[in-house]
Amino acid sequence: MNNKLIGTEKNIIFYNDEEGNIQIEVLLENEDVWLNTEALAMLFNIDRSGIVRHINNIYEDGELEESATCAKIAQVQEEGKRKVKRNYSYYNLDMIISIGFRVNSKKAIKFRTWANKIIKDYMVQGFALNDERFSLGGVELLDRLFVKP
Repeated sequence: MNNKLIGTEKNIIFYNDEEGNIQIEVLLENEDVWLNTEALAMLFNIDRSGIVRHINNIYEDGELEESATCAKIAQVQEEGKRKVKRNYSYYNLDMIISIGFRVNSKKAIKFRTWANKIIKDYMVQGFALNDERFSLGGVELLDRLFVKP
């Protein structure tokens, strides 16, 4: 899966799929990845109502807890001449992965293939490495991880 994370603005990364057909805003906050329902729908190429149904089922099944996977994030929008603040629900990587394993679409299949490779690398090697990210300064990250306090 040759998806790319490009251009950052503070805590926002833009995700492009391998065909360059979609661009999704990915929020990075508290060492986690967060997407809203619209971004999840674009990522997996299904209707937003399908995403909401999967989220509700995941919570009802007890697979994940809402308090641990959902954050309300305020956004300010201009509506006419006034600025309006609204809270939107964002879901973390745990939820993104859970949805990815429930959705039946070509994009979700690609996501599962990618996720399975990462899990397999981790299980077999004891770690998984993002080659592109590593080449852009990953050595400093490794130094921070392995330096004893």
